[in-house]
Amino acid sequence: MGRPRDGRVDEAILAAARGLLVDGGYAGLTMDAVAARAGIGKAAIYRRYATKQEMVFAAAVHGADLAPPPDTGSLLGDLTALVQEVVDHLTRPAAAAAVLGLLADIGASEGLAARFHEVFVTREQAGIATLLDRAVVRGELTVAPDVGMVHALVAGPVFATLYLQRRDSRDLAGWLGRVVAGAVVGTAGKAERGGKS
Repeated sequence: MGRPRDGRVDEAILAAARGLLVDGGYAGLTMDAVAARAGIGKAAIYRRYATKQEMVFAAAVHGADLAPPPDTGSLLGDLTALVQEVVDHLTRPAAAAAVLGLLADIGASEGLAARFHEVFVTREQAGIATLLDRAVVRGELTVAPDVGMVHALVAGPVFATLYLQRRDSRDLAGWLGRVVAGAVVGTAGKAERGGKS
């Protein structure tokens, strides 16, 4: 077993990447520049992140160790809190500087897309599965709907609002939480009736 990782180095890498993103944008960011700003060797970065894109997402949006969404006591509350977390992640200055270029890189490479899905998307969907399972236990849902679709219903509108429409996100969590909760409850009810309308 190797030595435990130094948390100070982890944070130095992420802070350096955030600073460089805000200062110069995504396109010009390099592993060499992150290593220099963090005061570490480039090998220390590659021990933690397989690619520049993985490091940037961890620095700008969220890391691989993603906590489950908070338990507010209701499906609507949980979904509203989840949407607010996504909004908070995507409105950070480093995220605003990185997300569009990052998605372009990921979209151009099957290998990067697969790695991104494995490291980040599966974590996000695991949190949503936890949220939906809580709603089933509470009796708010009879069955949990498709996790991937709920993930898309949460993340897609936030992305579109912030990056395509460039709209203010202040009321988005409450509005979208209600919309997704309504869709989830309706879908679960339809599934219970065997898909009949």
